[in-house]
Parts: sequence; C-alpha cells; structure tokens
Amino acid sequence: MDFELTEEQQDIKNAAKEFAEGEFDLEYARKCDEEHIYPRELVRKAGKEGFIAMQFPEEYGGQGVGILEVCLVGEEFARVDSTLGLPSLASNFGSEQIWLFGTDEQKEKYLSKIASGEYISCGMYTEPDAGSDAASYKTSAEKDGDDYVINGTKTFITNAQYADVGAVAVITDKEAKKFSNMSVVWIDDLQEHEGIKISDLGRKMGINSTSTCEIAFDNCRVPQSNLVGEEGMGFLQMMQFFDTTRVPVGAMSVGMAQGAFDKALAYAKERKVFGMPVAKFEVTMFKFAEMATKIEAARNLVYKAAWKIDNETPDAALSSMAKWYAAKVGVDVCDEAIQIHGGYGYMADYDVERWYRNAKIQEIYEGTKEIEKYTIAREIIGRI
Repeated sequence: MDFELTEEQQDIKNAAKEFAEGEFDLEYARKCDEEHIYPRELVRKAGKEGFIAMQFPEEYGGQGVGILEVCLVGEEFARVDSTLGLPSLASNFGSEQIWLFGTDEQKEKYLSKIASGEYISCGMYTEPDAGSDAASYKTSAEKDGDDYVINGTKTFITNAQYADVGAVAVITDKEAKKFSNMSVVWIDDLQEHEGIKISDLGRKMGINSTSTCEIAFDNCRVPQSNLVGEEGMGFLQMMQFFDTTRVPVGAMSVGMAQGAFDKALAYAKERKVFGMPVAKFEVTMFKFAEMATKIEAARNLVYKAAWKIDNETPDAALSSMAKWYAAKVGVDVCDEAIQIHGGYGYMADYDVERWYRNAKIQEIYEGTKEIEKYTIAREIIGRI
C-alpha cells in the first residue's frame, strides 16, 4: 500500500491550489452568492488552464487523467472557496454521458468545447415527482420520422440557465419493463431550442453562484442521432454515471470541511477569551481533534473510491460511502467552525456561514444521504 501521491498528482494538486488562491476573490464570491451571479469568465479561465473535464482523453480536450486527479482539483477548489469552485467543477456536468457512452462523432463534436469552458453542459434527470426514484421518470421521447419528440418536465437542473448543451433522461419505450424503458438523449442549443422553456428557480440556501432550473419540454424535436449509448439502457447508464461522479462530490465536501477547519483554526489562535486564545481551551482542542480526524477519514475514503474507479475495479458501495460520509463531515465541520467563531461565525463577513450553507447541498444532490446508505446496505447484503 502506498498512500503517497505521485509526482504528477502532487503537481496537479499544487496547480489547482495556486489557481484557486490566485483567481478566487472572496469579495466576488460574496457578490456571486448575494446576487445570484454565475462566474462565467472564471469558468472559461479554469477551462483554459485545463481544470475542467480533466478525465476526458487528450484527443478530446482533456488531460487523460483519472478520477483521483479530478478529486484533487475539486478538493483544492472547494477548500479555497466552493462558491467559485463549484461552477467550474460542475460546468461539464452531464457530458460524462458522452464521455462514457457516446459515439466517436459525438465525442469529437462536443467534448473539447466542454473541456475548454467554451460550452457549459447540464444533466437533465430529476423530475418534480421523481428524484431519487429515477425509474419513475415520466418525460417521454416518441419517434417521429428521424426525430425524437420530447415532452415532460425536469427540475433542479444545475447549469440550465447558462447551458449550451446537455443530456436528458427520457422514456423511449412505454411498453418496456421498468429499468429497460429509459434512454439518454443529447440536446444542442438549449437556450435557443424550440420547444424548451427554462425557468430559474431562484435563490437557494447555498451555492447561489450556480443556476438551478426547471425545464419544460413541449414537443421538443431532437434528431434520433442524438441518442447517447443504447436505447433502453438509459437507467444503467445513469447509475454508472453517478457511481463515477459522486466521488468527486465527496472530494468537494472534504475541501469544504478543510477550508472551514482552516478558518476556524486561524480564528481560534487569534481570538482571546478570559485572557487566553480560544484554541487553548480544552473543549476547543477536542473540537479540532475530532474535526481533523473526520476530515482525514473522509479524505481517505474518497481517495480509495477514486483509486478503485481508476484501476477498473469500481465499487458502488465504496463510492456511496465516500460521498455520504464526506458530505456529512463537510456539514459537521462547517457547523463546528461556526460554533468556534461564536457570534462572528453567524455573520457573513467571516464566510464560515456561507461555507455551511454551501456544504448542506452535498448531502442532497447526486444521491441523497438516504439513497447512499441504501446503496451501501444493498451492496453489502447482496454479498451474503
């Protein structure tokens, strides 16, 4: 067992840290949070520096690295500031469908533009009545000539207000059995596409630098050549997609926790109460001991899950463990960071309250913590 990063991995980690510290302006982050601003130019910069879709092959604009390297970047970005880090890291969301299941022509057409930050993509999965229960989606795509005609509604769609392209999960065979009736279809020109209405859902508890939208499809026509993967295999494609993407989500949670920890530690060393620094009180020391241990445990879970994927031995239970536990640690550590700051922690100027608000979504999107636990238990019980 070797727990050391390779020289290349360490270089990537250092480059991500340098980029984030140099480009993530905290005043701008607060403005993005308060005014619901999407930092489009920052996303372009991240793409230009090669931090978007790093896992794509080099011939398609990526760096050909593994999920572990993606996790290292996500952790460093979130450690500096997740309000600005998330839009860059999520700007290629949904395009993994093309990367994993697309044709060579589809990869050639889209992936390099997404990796460069020229295109923003989104994944259109969740519906008003079906989030975790993906097998109950109702949005349909019926064949008409050479097209699919799509009708239905998707909601809580990240990036949709600014996305150029995206993948949508649709029912292509209403007579087929559950889990075999779904396909993934790619959509071009989202903002201008006839038959699509995109509505921003407004301000959220956190991550307000991203858009979260409802998308209504009304007889939206898409060429059948935009099918991604195989017809009827959409559910399995989605599950494989999430088993891969939820691990970097865990890495972001580790970064959020580490960033909140760093802020709390710096504050506790300077802030004096009863004539001594807060950090010297035993109750505070124990808080830091517990937080540091949780962060290290979460980091090791994330790294191992990513390593398994990169070595072609993916483990659905381990990926879910990494995402669930790291997200829990992110929320717990951010909560303690506020507590250590006392009243100041509740004020926007100290940022830890924003860290806390951003951390909570990690327990919800890309698989709620309840779904992650269910996946873990199902995998374990299935091995008996």
